[in-house]
Amino acid sequence: MSINLQIRDLAYFARVAELGHLGRASEALHISQSALSKCVDRLEAAYGAELFEREGRGIRLTDAGQLLRERAVEIERMLDETQRQTMSLGKGLAGTIRVGAAATMADSTMPRACRVLQEQAPAVVMELQIGMNDVLHDALRKGQLDIVIGPLGTRDDDLLELPIGFDEVVVAASTRHPLASGPMSIEQLCDYRWVLSARSVATRQWLDAVFAAHDLPAPQVAIATSSIAAVPNLIVETGLLTFISRQSLKAGRLDNGLVELPNPATTMSRRFGVVHRAGAFLSPATRRFIEILREENSDG
Repeated sequence: MSINLQIRDLAYFARVAELGHLGRASEALHISQSALSKCVDRLEAAYGAELFEREGRGIRLTDAGQLLRERAVEIERMLDETQRQTMSLGKGLAGTIRVGAAATMADSTMPRACRVLQEQAPAVVMELQIGMNDVLHDALRKGQLDIVIGPLGTRDDDLLELPIGFDEVVVAASTRHPLASGPMSIEQLCDYRWVLSARSVATRQWLDAVFAAHDLPAPQVAIATSSIAAVPNLIVETGLLTFISRQSLKAGRLDNGLVELPNPATTMSRRFGVVHRAGAFLSPATRRFIEILREENSDG
């Protein structure tokens, strides 16, 4: 069986497996049912195993068929990725960069780097996805993103981290908040309600642990959000406390009426940087963008 024929047959096989019915698959693929049956026969002969077994009016995968389906999906993804990578190499500083970023990074760290990239490589198109680290890292592992920019500390051997700088997460509130007028203790924070991230987020876990270490109840959450940095006006209008990156405050949030409530006990230090898959291809444009990020944040 030729390579081209095998790749085509694997694509057809994957569609049959997805739909669980030869007739529906032939309609979806716009080929005859007999041609589709011959495709399955060729694969079974090539791999020496039955791939489907009848189940009522449809068919279902055998164990061998399930394995081949997983490999077929992986092969299709690899072929698509190879085509995209080859085109990227041919274009040099052009093509598309798929970037995932925490809202804080998109707001504070990326703007200058994106400006420099556009000046140096105006043909580059960036697809930017903003979200929580766990969601972005999952997309990265699946090959849906090229890099993720955000806090480091994944503890995942499949992902590599390139540090860019340091950040601190601090307690903040509206300039009109009662605690904004002077020094405050961690005990005073227990008297007010908060806008915080979900409990699964590292910054929220750290803050809860600090309160517990001081024998205090966890912060009283009034609003849970997927992005603190995206809702400064909500924090100002509600008069709630929050736990936010100092990068966001430096990026102009003070102008929106937010102010840091300084206290060493509630100041969290963390590294941020670029994360990518171990062994993954990074296009010339992606590599240049990473270099720019590191250059623009070298004083971080």
